[in-house]
Amino acid sequence: MLLVLISFLWIHFFLGDVQAQSVTQPDAHVTVFEGDSVELRCNYSFSGAPYLFWYKQNHEQGLQLLLKYFSGDPVVHGVNGFEAEFQKSKSSFHLKKTSVHLSDSAVYFCMLNLGCFGPGEKVS
Repeated sequence: MLLVLISFLWIHFFLGDVQAQSVTQPDAHVTVFEGDSVELRCNYSFSGAPYLFWYKQNHEQGLQLLLKYFSGDPVVHGVNGFEAEFQKSKSSFHLKKTSVHLSDSAVYFCMLNLGCFGPGEKVS
């Protein structure tokens, strides 16, 4: 059975007249077979200590938080077998799953919070 995973550019952040801070997801569309592994790439541009998140959105539903990174262990284990590794030297936070299922077919968003808010605080 064919499984389609889609990732999009999530958001760009700008801090005054300083340099642009951004998150990019270079793979606009990823197709894998059920049972295969998958990696969705996320690269960011920020010189400080970012808070990074991965969200999943199923058709006509709200965002579901898969995992988040604030500090500590660079490998983050999330829900449903997803994990991501924070690599500061490569400015990346790629989402991985070793065996995908049909229920994983969705839109995936990588998000960068510049630390303006503490972990767990709501951002409007």
